[in-house]
Parts: sequence; structure tokens; C-alpha cells
Amino acid sequence: MSQTDRSEKTAAILEGDSFESYSRKINRQFAANVYEGLTAQEKFLPSKYLYNKRGDEIFQQIMAMEEYYPTRAEYEVFELHCQEMLEHFAQNQVPFRLIEFGAGDGTKTKVLLQYFLEQDTDFTYVPIDISANILQELTADLAENMPELKVQGIQDDYFRAIDQLRASFNGQQVRNVVLFLGANIGNFSHQESIGFLKEIADHLTSGDLLMTGFDLKKDPERVLNAYFDKNGITRDFKLNLLQRINDELDADFDLDNFQYFPIYDPMEGSIRSYLVSKQDQQVTIRAIDEVVQFEAWEAIYMERSQKYSISDIQKLADKSGFSVIHNFYDADQLFTDSLWQLP
Repeated sequence: MSQTDRSEKTAAILEGDSFESYSRKINRQFAANVYEGLTAQEKFLPSKYLYNKRGDEIFQQIMAMEEYYPTRAEYEVFELHCQEMLEHFAQNQVPFRLIEFGAGDGTKTKVLLQYFLEQDTDFTYVPIDISANILQELTADLAENMPELKVQGIQDDYFRAIDQLRASFNGQQVRNVVLFLGANIGNFSHQESIGFLKEIADHLTSGDLLMTGFDLKKDPERVLNAYFDKNGITRDFKLNLLQRINDELDADFDLDNFQYFPIYDPMEGSIRSYLVSKQDQQVTIRAIDEVVQFEAWEAIYMERSQKYSISDIQKLADKSGFSVIHNFYDADQLFTDSLWQLP
């Protein structure tokens, strides 16, 4: 199929043309992205769709795994440095909005929230997540356990959320403190990272802050083990996206016919994960009237996770228009939350 034909079918999926006879209501954006990815010359699936209700549950298991160090390391960063972070965020006792992209269940952030409340800090917490399920759970938990906390949750992806917040950034005498934690920046390519960070900068004003979590370069074996655990939890997390396509788009993926395979390139500092077809097969996706052909050992690119040196972080800040204020580390320096300011 030509690129023109693929583009026309993508548009038809988004608009509902030619698919009105399909009785089940579908998420058209999800359907269009799945179609684009699985009909590309090199197949891929957007990693943001890993997070549905089941995906959220599996990811909670991943964060508790012995091999998965990033969550524990960042949690320790917050425990060690919450006082110093507050001194930066509320400098000159200016009220601030703590705006968190990809908030998840807020486990780590709650360390900061609780400490800030104990210090009688004037701030509002704005959690943002693509998953409505996890966001609802977070806001309900905060309402129960921190009823005095001012919370404004937004369910959207990162880029649209920035646009939503644009108006609220204007004319407000508060400092905006954006959190992008959990090494989520590592899911972007280098150019995507710069573009994303520049876009954040474009919607902030002088003196506003951005704190980003970076997984640091380390022993390659330790990195790979974090994404290829002995119990297969990470494998199940990736395979769940195929199950989601089955459930939401009426497809017939046989999950046993796919193998999870991650690789780590220590020169580039990047880990990439794939689902690999074990045999020649075809998958029907009835909601979009598409049959996808797989050759034996053909791969679907699922996700990347970039690891950084301190010089890498400094270069990212410089290229996106920020100044590095401070790097906060865990005790073993596996991870850093890097605080930047817009000049």
C-alpha cells in the first residue's frame, strides 16, 4: 500500500468514514495510531498506549521489582532533598503550581506533597496523566489522605496538556514548577526531547522551574536486567498492548506467538524493546478492516529508554533554553532529578 493510500485510510479511521458499519464504539485516535504503526515498513506501536487499566497494574508490579532500580532511586532522591527542593520552588515565598506530567500513582511525589503541606506551603498540585484510570485513583487518594491539598487533575497526553495550560500560565502571579519525573524523558529521541523541552520553555515565563528525572548511565548489565526481569513482568507489560488491541479493536493477536526482546547499547546509552513474531502469521483487526502480515522474526518496535551522563543533561538544558540550577542524587548516584530555571 502506498503512503498516500495509508494516509487516506488513517484519515478515514479518524473521521469514521467507511467504518460506520462496525457496531462497537472505538477510540479513533488509538485505532489510527495502531493502523499507522502496524502497516509501516518497520512496524511500531506508540508506547503511550501501554498504559490502560491492566497496563497500569502491571507497571505497579514493575516498579516493585528487585531489578527495577529507577523508582526506588528517585524515591530516595525526594526523601533526601525535599527541604532543599522546597527552598528552590518557593523562593522568596512566592506561591507556586506544582505541575506534574505523567503523574502515575504519585507514590514518589507524595513525599514532596506531604512535606510541603507540613511546612504550610502555598501551592497547588496539578497532576497530568494519559491514563484516566490512574489519574482518578490518584486524585481520590489525595482527597482522602491529604484533604487540605489543592489539586487540579488533567487527563491528557503531555503535549496537549501543555496547550491546555497555556492560558493559565498568563497573567498569574505564581511560579510554575513543572515536574517530569520517573525518567520519562528517556522515552523520547534526542530531537524529540529537545523539542518537548523547548515547548515547555515556550509556555513558561522567566523564573519558572522545570525538574526532570534522568536515569544515569551505569553498569550495562544492571540496566538491561531492569527491563528484562527473571519473572517476565516487563514482558507481560509489553504484551498487554497486543491484548489491548484485541479487546478494543476486535483483533486476534495470539500473544504466545510473540517474544519480548530488549537490547541495550552502552555507547548510545539507549535501551530499546521489541515484540518479535515467532512465525509467519497474520492478524486481523476487525474494527479497522485490516489484516496485518508478519514474517517469522519480524519485530514491532515498542519503546526506548535513554540513559544519560551529567554532560548529556547539561547539553539538553542548554539546547532547550534552560539553566541548570541543581542536580539532586540518590545515595548511590544511580539517578538524578535535575532542576532547571528559565532565565
